[in-house]
Amino acid sequence: MEEPNPNKSDELVFRLRKCNLLKAYERQQGIGQRIKSHFIPAHILDATFDDIEPDPQRLPAITAAVKFCSTFVPGQTTKGLYLYGPMGVGKSRIAGAIAQELAKCDIDVLMVYVPDFLLEVKDAIGSKTETVESKLDSLRTASVLILDDIGAETLTIWTRDEVIGPILQRRMERLPTIYTSNLTVNELRHHFANVKDAKEMDRKQHEKKAERIIERIEPFSKTISVGGRNRRRG
Repeated sequence: MEEPNPNKSDELVFRLRKCNLLKAYERQQGIGQRIKSHFIPAHILDATFDDIEPDPQRLPAITAAVKFCSTFVPGQTTKGLYLYGPMGVGKSRIAGAIAQELAKCDIDVLMVYVPDFLLEVKDAIGSKTETVESKLDSLRTASVLILDDIGAETLTIWTRDEVIGPILQRRMERLPTIYTSNLTVNELRHHFANVKDAKEMDRKQHEKKAERIIERIEPFSKTISVGGRNRRRG
């Protein structure tokens, strides 16, 4: 833009102003930088509430997700969401829309696909470049953590007790967690109690450990069923 020089009347000063397209691009880049992820596809991370079809069986979950975002206050909002239902009904897209909406408000979000992340953590054992602790720290300290498809992982005693358990200690720092799962909370409890390397004689012990983990989830999240048709089938 061309403007007169306030100091010299015979000179012009050129000032560059960002066009709306550039401003929108930079804003979108900023949103992308505030969303971190492990093993989450782009179409999930790019989801918005406007993209999600609000059919009756999904509407309660969408409404709760929108309310979570609109009322979120860092350090004060401590209760997350537990979205459960069959495969393909859109739980992950709702979670992705939460991430997008929070990022627009300058809130950092980490979204993790649990089964693949646990495999990556296992591979980090003995690594010279990356430790298990460094991987877990990012989850423990995220302003908002989204654990996608929890309960779909192949669980061992180690991943339950040394990975999932410590991650969920984040509630002590007043940091909320969003969960998506194909399992009800009771089914998830059973999943945590029946790890593949457990011995039958230790069943009571594993049931107690499973209950401790559920105690880090259920009181600190609102449980909502997500229904509808399987959208993966078209």
